[in-house]
Amino acid sequence: MNFSKRQKGVGMIEVLVALLILSVAVLGFVGLQLRAAEAGREASNRILAMNVARDLAEKIRINSTQISTYTMQMGSEESQKSSSTNCFDTYCTAAQKAAFDVNQSYLNALALGMSINMQTCPSGLNGKQCIYVAWGKTLPSNSATDADNLNSCTVSSDNGFTYRNNSTCTVMEVF
Repeated sequence: MNFSKRQKGVGMIEVLVALLILSVAVLGFVGLQLRAAEAGREASNRILAMNVARDLAEKIRINSTQISTYTMQMGSEESQKSSSTNCFDTYCTAAQKAAFDVNQSYLNALALGMSINMQTCPSGLNGKQCIYVAWGKTLPSNSATDADNLNSCTVSSDNGFTYRNNSTCTVMEVF
């Protein structure tokens, strides 16, 4: 009889220990699911950003004589927002087409919650231009040093540029 009195409640403790172990396992699984969902969103944003950059790069290749117009138009957000001619409806000169392409790329990026910019690549070789597409708090630009503009996409380095830690952007070089 002494033996059964000492055993009272042991089954309940075993159940509580099992529930504790199960809850730790479930919390680990939930953490993995959250991280997987976050990685999926990041991958989706990168794909969308690459599509916006690739679209603009192809337009630049088609209208390559106007690279200076593309560079100038991409230089300010005001220029990106405005396009005086709708090249879908009317004939456009090469310069008008460049301004129209920049405006369309700006609108595509804006519709996805992204921003776009084009700058001379930090390596500066062969006149390459870099198309920056950023989302979240990241700015579509390169900074000269780590101390400059902590929200920029990339930082210049000896051999070109490196992505800033925790930046949410993509960069495509255009020849």
